[in-house]
Amino acid sequence: MPHRVGVMLSGCGFQDGAEIHEAVCTLLALDRVGAKTICMAPDIEQRKVTNHLTGEDADEKRNVLVESARICRGEIKDIAQVKADDLDALILPGGFGAALNLSDFALKGPDAQVNADVARLVRDVHTAGKPICAICIAPAILAKVLGGEHPLLTIGNDEGTAGALEKCGAKHESCGTRDFVVDKERKIVTTPAWMLGPSIAHVAEGVEKAVRETVAMIA
Repeated sequence: MPHRVGVMLSGCGFQDGAEIHEAVCTLLALDRVGAKTICMAPDIEQRKVTNHLTGEDADEKRNVLVESARICRGEIKDIAQVKADDLDALILPGGFGAALNLSDFALKGPDAQVNADVARLVRDVHTAGKPICAICIAPAILAKVLGGEHPLLTIGNDEGTAGALEKCGAKHESCGTRDFVVDKERKIVTTPAWMLGPSIAHVAEGVEKAVRETVAMIA
């Protein structure tokens, strides 16, 4: 029976949702290892909408679940309906949506709040001893939810963001795009991806390695 791996999305587009390269590279890597993917997102309004052509904020409203459905061809669940028992592992791609929609880390840093259903699922998957992978800025969510355990994480080498994660209780380790950091005790894998770049090839390499390591941790 294939492993069931949840992919938590936060919209569609790196400035206000999930980073599309990271999300697609995650889905591709999971398919390559024969995993069954369960995509999910919260059924909430985006905190903001950005015109990705101009980089300016747009005066419109969009729904995180509806926008996330674009990435996975409509095969997606409301995260409120997903339980830890449904999954063998969980992966969080990055993009500003992770820090705007799944949490408000982009606005409040260490004082951020995480969406209640996002926090519940992360906590329950972790408590069940199942592996979690976070990409790009998404480790901030793990820092907020699991900071009391002082997990080892990476967001690359940005000192300001790394410092904010450490204020949440996490331990930060610098890492290049093509690599990943593993907290073996807590079964957490993180990789910087587009926190560093410099290209989709570099990002894809790091994401695939991190995904393979995560799946390998499934008991």
